[in-house]
Amino acid sequence: MAYNNDRRNKREEAPSEFVEKVVSLNRVSKTVKGGRIFKFAALCVVGDGKGRVGFGLGKAGEVSEAIRKGIDDAKKNVVNITITGTTIPHEVIGAFGAGRVLLKPAPPGTGVIAGGAVRAVVEAAGISDIRTKCLRSNNPQNVVAATMAGLRSLRDAEQVAKTRGKSVEEILG
Repeated sequence: MAYNNDRRNKREEAPSEFVEKVVSLNRVSKTVKGGRIFKFAALCVVGDGKGRVGFGLGKAGEVSEAIRKGIDDAKKNVVNITITGTTIPHEVIGAFGAGRVLLKPAPPGTGVIAGGAVRAVVEAAGISDIRTKCLRSNNPQNVVAATMAGLRSLRDAEQVAKTRGKSVEEILG
């Protein structure tokens, strides 16, 4: 009887449909009797570039393990967002904790005008023309969560018309 004892490529990963980005990597230390113990926290963003994006936080004793956990957490929290062409349908302010992020649509060719944490989320979502501004906190975890809250709250004319029970022409004027 033949056995499959080839364990070398047992966990070979298939190529992911998501773009994975590490937004921030934080080292925290705990002082104990024998010295300091270091642990790592990784804030990660994943997106498919077509309107699906998510973020997650991974914590571990090693950097690579923290990043892997963060990416796994981000894949569990993927949401669909509304995109109109290459930008967003309307202006919105996303809020989470002390973080506030202003997201404004921009004409084609503008590019992504955004800081580090917001830029990672917006590019992973597939938005290529947008203007943004962090209004209060610049803590990456709050900024990413506020950006996601703002993107989740976006609605296009069809969605608003359906909710109000009207036609798209009545909504647009």
